[in-house]
Amino acid sequence: MAARVYIVGAGPGDPGLISVRGRQCLERADVVVHDHGVSADTLLMAPEGAERIDVGAAAPSAADQDAISYLVTEKAREGRVVVRLKWGDPFVFDSGGKEAIFLHEQGIPFEVVPGIPLAVAGPAYAGVPLTYPGAGDAVVIVRGHEGDREAAAEIEWGKLSEVGGTIDCYAGARQIEGITRALVANGRSPVEAAVLVYDATTPRQRTIRGAVGDIALHAAPDRPALLVVGPVAGFRDHLRWFDTRPLFGRRILVTRAREQARELVHRLEALGAETVKMPTIRIVPPADSGPLDTACDEVETFDWIVFTSVNGVQRFMRRFLERRDVRDLKGVGLCTVGPATAAALAVYGVRVDLTAEEYRSEGVAESLVRTGRVAGSRILLPRAEVARAILADALRQAGAQVVEVVVYRTVAAVEGSGPDMYRLLLDRQIDAVTFTSASTVRSFVRAIGEEQAPDLLRSTVIAAIGPVTAEAAQQLGLVAAVVPAEYTVSGLVEALVGYFEQHPQAAAAL
Repeated sequence: MAARVYIVGAGPGDPGLISVRGRQCLERADVVVHDHGVSADTLLMAPEGAERIDVGAAAPSAADQDAISYLVTEKAREGRVVVRLKWGDPFVFDSGGKEAIFLHEQGIPFEVVPGIPLAVAGPAYAGVPLTYPGAGDAVVIVRGHEGDREAAAEIEWGKLSEVGGTIDCYAGARQIEGITRALVANGRSPVEAAVLVYDATTPRQRTIRGAVGDIALHAAPDRPALLVVGPVAGFRDHLRWFDTRPLFGRRILVTRAREQARELVHRLEALGAETVKMPTIRIVPPADSGPLDTACDEVETFDWIVFTSVNGVQRFMRRFLERRDVRDLKGVGLCTVGPATAAALAVYGVRVDLTAEEYRSEGVAESLVRTGRVAGSRILLPRAEVARAILADALRQAGAQVVEVVVYRTVAAVEGSGPDMYRLLLDRQIDAVTFTSASTVRSFVRAIGEEQAPDLLRSTVIAAIGPVTAEAAQQLGLVAAVVPAEYTVSGLVEALVGYFEQHPQAAAAL
């Protein structure tokens, strides 16, 4: 493959801000050379086997920049698809232009994929429109991040102040005071509206609103910020949206298996939460697929197939369709534990005959018995290797012949992967931990230590998807403060929102 480099802007933080083209480039990358500020979720868009190289700050020193340029060039000459992933936009106050010139001089073809710069995304996420009718006709983007120097950048501040409109500046912690002082000294009103935005577009975003003359007094002493000055900053109280979402600023641990966690993660993040992913289990095939294969081959002999989980649906249908046609399920009654399980069957074009009103084993048994079609029937129950016997026992007591087949197992996730959860809990950096099954509870407690778990989670809200999961937590000394009335992912998220609305000071990561 011919050498080629894609210089891609990742945006300033939110992984959803990368462009479609940028994501396409990442998905075919062999090597990703990225700035340190690029989010971990953005890096996950690259293939699992792609080499990832962190080259540090977005604006390195001249010597470091030369080393990065040589690195990118050498990787490209190996015939690999190289993505140079830049924080923000490659050509807005960044070294992307230098890197492109170097590639040009070396004869390496390249493509530049623009990204949303902080100067544009930051104000939008803070509720500040860069332009507004009557608020000036100019937007001036100023480079203010000048390392450790305290003085403002060497700009003709007098002429800049005369322009009016909006001044948009990414400034180092030690430059904010110098910049605001220079603006006031050169004609900007000290009472003109201004905002400082920290960690823009991330769940850690913090916005300070004030006036040009004194906003520096409220600045963090050791962190850079986006400074926006102008009448548009006054719209902040009316247009803020990002940091008003109900879970904004909450750090929530997701313990679900990686292949299943997407829905829960997306729902939490859409409501403003920062999710920490720690898959505690993996879903794997049964040790012996013989009984499952037999059940598939004899599917016509069953009156009902009862699915108690999305995993059960997916694992059974995957194996069934390897051996049979979906039309062979005609005539077999299909029962599911809830709407999510029914939706999983609908993916295969299969209509469910009965969905239990109560989303647990007891409710499934009661719903089936009420149909009057259980006594004397033959029922197939695809399940996990470790499952409660309540449903099978209840159906047998009602006169059914129940055939249980293992369609999947849950095993502990690989140790050593993921965040340092012990440290995060010890430092009270997690607001809530979510458990979606008894197996996630047991694996999580095993990972952090059974004796330490109750103390480590003392200041953390424990959310269990249902009473069975809550009971598993209680057996290990953990009390679930959140148990939804509807035992689904959406119900769990809604219950978390309700809990934090009633207990705004709850947990530790605020």
